[in-house]
This record gives sequence, C-alpha cells and structure tokens, in this order.
Amino acid sequence: MVKEVKKDPNELTVEEKLAALYQLQTILTEVDKIKTLRGELPLEVQDLEDEVVGLKTRIENFKNEVDELKADIANRKHNIEAANALIAKYTEQQDNVRNNREYETLSKEIEYKNLEIELDQKRIREGMDVINNRTEEIAENQVEVEERSKDLEAKKEELDSIVAETKQQEEKLREKAKALETNIEPRLLQAFKRIRKNCRNGLGIVTVQRDACGGCFNKIPPQKQLDIRMRKKIIVCEYCGRIMIDPELAGVVEEVPATPVKKRRASKKVASKEPKAKAAPKVETPDVDMEDVEA
Repeated sequence: MVKEVKKDPNELTVEEKLAALYQLQTILTEVDKIKTLRGELPLEVQDLEDEVVGLKTRIENFKNEVDELKADIANRKHNIEAANALIAKYTEQQDNVRNNREYETLSKEIEYKNLEIELDQKRIREGMDVINNRTEEIAENQVEVEERSKDLEAKKEELDSIVAETKQQEEKLREKAKALETNIEPRLLQAFKRIRKNCRNGLGIVTVQRDACGGCFNKIPPQKQLDIRMRKKIIVCEYCGRIMIDPELAGVVEEVPATPVKKRRASKKVASKEPKAKAAPKVETPDVDMEDVEA
C-alpha cells in the first residue's frame, strides 16, 4: 500500500506527492468503475428527455400557428361580410347616379371589393388546409410524446435502481478523494486532473510495467526508469503524458513474464537437432573403412 502523506501540501516530498496521487487515482478508478456499471443509461435518459422536450415544443409551436390561422380566418370572414355590405350599398347607389362617371366609379369599387373577397376566400381555404395538416401533425407528435415518455420512465427507473445500489459506496469514495485532494499541491492536482480528462481510461498516474509505461505501453529508457525509482522528481511519459510512479512505491507487485523464456529454450533445442540429422550419413562410412584397415 502507498504511504500516508502529510497534511500540509507545501511540505510534501516528491515521493509523498507521488504516493498521494496514486492513492487518489486508485479511489477515482473505483468511482469510474461504478460509473461503468451504469453504462450508457445516463446518456440515453438525457437523449430521451431532450427528445420529449423537442416534441412538446414542436406541438406548442403548431398549436400557436393554428391559433394564429384561426384568428386570421375569422378576420378575413369579417372582411368578406364588410365587403359584401359595401357591394350591396354601391349597387344600390348605381341606380341613383347622375352621370356615367359616377356609375363607372361605383363599378370599379364593386369590382375591387369582389377581388378582395376572392383573395380572402383563397387565403381562408389555404389556412384551413394548413390547420388540418397541423392538427394531424399535433396528433402524431402527441402519440410519439406518449411513447417516448414511457421509454423515458423505464430508463429512469433502471438508472435510479443502479444509482441506489451504488450511491452510498460512491459517496464514500468521493469523500475520501476530496479529503486526499486537500493534501495535494494545487498545481500538481490540476495537472493530474487535466491528464485524467485527456486520457481514455482516466489514468493520470501509472506504474512502470515490464520496462514500459503502464498507460500507453511504450518502452521507457533505462535512465528514465532509474530516475523514476529514485523518486526525486515528477516524471511523465514522453508519449502519453501520464505521470509515472515506481511500482514498489505504489505497492504493486510487477509480474515477471515466463512464456518468452520457454520459447527461446525450445528454439535452441530444435537448432541443435538439425545438424545431427544432416551429419548422420557421413559418420557411417569412416566406421566401415576403419574395420577394413584392422583386418
């Protein structure tokens, strides 16, 4: 296990800083595992909530549009009634005109009012078509809202169930992490969080494993490995930027690979057998000649 650190961040040695960071990383990794149990449920719930809000907004916009069209239709019907009244008035006045000029003027007014009536009637028909379409779309969207709302409730129940199971454990881990953060130098803590955010697996500090970085698995030069074991300065991987820590300080037992050694021994045995198989025919001939010489 890692060593306990002092409470004053300014008095920490490099070794204590690394130990504190690795302990914090261990706790945060446990929190990440709890989040993994939830899977994509939080995102699915958020997407469904956004979709339901979008559908409700669309329905509201359609309803407002229908109300505006209905008000416009009512206004145009009122204009048609007023125009018909004027047409009747102008027609009656035509019977009492004194000259052709007055008659033509009234005729033009009647013609103009008829054109207005035709235009209003056309706009009313168009408005009614739009109202019918919007009414159908509102009904379809309402059905979709009901279906999405059911899916949302089911996903929320599933998510709440998982959260309820892990909430207490997660809260304890977060409290431990918060307490540890107070014992870490702010600049170092900020850098550690930035590294964690940029890494896929959330590892900001890793151990050296088999002479390689435990995060990106790139080979580490021997001199840099020595510097890491010395614990005199903060060293980061030149490939992935993660902070590196000595496995012994982290309390991690490094595994020694055994399989590659067996493969090398097997290859030597095969190599030693091949020359013997090729030289066998040549050995028999000298034996026969030596017997003839003795005879």
